[in-house]
Amino acid sequence: MSFEWASLAELRTRTSAKWRRYDEGVLPLWVAEMDARLAPAVGEALEGAIARGDTGYPWGDGYAEAYRGFARERWGWDGPGPGAVTLVPDVMHGVAEALALLGGPGDPVVVTPPVYPPFFAVAQRARRPVVEAPLDPGGRIDPAALASALARAAAASPRAVLLLSNPHNPTGTVPTGAELARVAALARAAGVAVVSDEIHSPLVLSGARFTPYLSLAGTEDALAVVSASKGWNLAGLKAALLLAGPARAPSLAGLPESVAHGAGHVAALAHGAAFARGGPWLDGLLGALEENRRLLEVLLAERLPGVGFRAPEGTYLAWLDCAGLGLADPAGFFLEAARVALSPGPDFGTGGSSALRLNFATSPAILTEAIERMAAALSDRT
Repeated sequence: MSFEWASLAELRTRTSAKWRRYDEGVLPLWVAEMDARLAPAVGEALEGAIARGDTGYPWGDGYAEAYRGFARERWGWDGPGPGAVTLVPDVMHGVAEALALLGGPGDPVVVTPPVYPPFFAVAQRARRPVVEAPLDPGGRIDPAALASALARAAAASPRAVLLLSNPHNPTGTVPTGAELARVAALARAAGVAVVSDEIHSPLVLSGARFTPYLSLAGTEDALAVVSASKGWNLAGLKAALLLAGPARAPSLAGLPESVAHGAGHVAALAHGAAFARGGPWLDGLLGALEENRRLLEVLLAERLPGVGFRAPEGTYLAWLDCAGLGLADPAGFFLEAARVALSPGPDFGTGGSSALRLNFATSPAILTEAIERMAAALSDRT
């Protein structure tokens, strides 16, 4: 079976957060869950595990080897070898463990807002101050802002960390190899370690190319966290990989054994199957996302011309600038007046005060209805 969007009737039977947080009259385009039917390779892996009763503790390097094969095929990168990769419960747990390996309370964490809200939360839980290096007006990493933030963080502690979103959530920007090489050079000059969250790496659309941070020179002491979660819609199956550059690999031995055991064995089998055999389904998804990206651009231009929009290069997330609409709380307005749930921009930090994040990984029919509802709500308001 090739890639397919699920129907609204099917989606209404789901019990995940996306489809249960709001009542049935709301179209949910907020949290990063896709409205896709399950990839056959993943379904077969899950069915096989259940049939075997293979529901014990995680073991082996099948997931890591599947990721290496995927990285080699898609990006021409062999990935980290044995001893430089370990299983973690999910990407944000992996980020938290990476931060713990690299520092502790009081050591700054540099982020590039607007950025994924849990970046702020994970730093706060670790009692680590956040230093912001805002993106430039084009939604890309600003070298001058980053250099300044890195210098301030390094002055505060020799164990400061730069936490990257690559590709970037929520803007959908995919940093180029040259941009990331500049980041690596700036971080090395400042003496700041880097952790790269690459959960959206399979979801790069035409016109851009993903570059694994650890594939670049000067990243030998960096860490990255990867997962099949976003590419194949597996958020409910907890398993991710923490990757280390060669100079940082020995530090993985310092992780508690409970970290790897926190991942689910069945989940690791599913993620491994996605990377190893889910390529054709992923290609179908990427084609569908390309179509939705074009559709969204047309719909916004025709129905919501006051909304600023820059087509994302990756992910299935659209960052909408609502400053021109004169709304004090755009997300609250569209939820109440249009019955469309979106992610509030202020949650993403600096640069998000008048913005929204929209998840366009849904059927064209649902996407069209959501924009039509939003436009009608604005029309009624005037």
